[in-house]
Amino acid sequence: MPLNPSNGFVVDASGVLRCGALLRLPWLEHGFETRLAVRDNDGFCVAMLRQIHSAIVVRPSGESPDCGEGDALISSEPGRLLTVRTADCVPVLLVDPETRAVAAVHAGWRGVVAGVLPQAVARMHDHFGTGPGNILAAIGPCIREESFEVGAEVAAQFQRLFPERDDLDKRTRVDLAEACRRQLTAEGVPSESIFDCGCCTFADSQNYHSFRRDREAAGRMQAFIGIRPLG
Repeated sequence: MPLNPSNGFVVDASGVLRCGALLRLPWLEHGFETRLAVRDNDGFCVAMLRQIHSAIVVRPSGESPDCGEGDALISSEPGRLLTVRTADCVPVLLVDPETRAVAAVHAGWRGVVAGVLPQAVARMHDHFGTGPGNILAAIGPCIREESFEVGAEVAAQFQRLFPERDDLDKRTRVDLAEACRRQLTAEGVPSESIFDCGCCTFADSQNYHSFRRDREAAGRMQAFIGIRPLG
């Protein structure tokens, strides 16, 4: 299956999916790995989390790549590359071009329900003065609604995000990417500043890992964002 990203996304020669709107910022490094990606970290100090499907947001410091437990990283430090790993969960990259603050968010269904994206937006405001109206958001490859069937106990937890639906009291499908988009707009991120690649990890086995499809045999893909090192 050929890669078919939408909304201005492109795949580069290294097998990394890039958001066109973010590519217009020359000081920014970002991307979503496909399973074919071959890249290095280009002199960045890498930051990563022990992801636990929470709403914990971490601002890394020091040189250790291990930033502890959590599901979102924020920074305004040049040379620090924020990374999250996914294989069906939603990777979301946030950038404020005004303050040059960035975030990398791992949003599985538990993290979405817990509010990891609103927390990331709030912490960007608290630490860097980011106004939600200035944020650009890129939603990467994830499991899409047609492939994400859940039981009533999970579906019911999305009622607040999908008040128009009357089928969330039984087994049904849930659109995680749309849930993320709605949370971002509720926080004040303009809808026209949210870019979704539209790629489904479950449906496209050639290009993406999927835990739901491959279970323990599934690999992981990194989503990453950072301000290029000075000099």
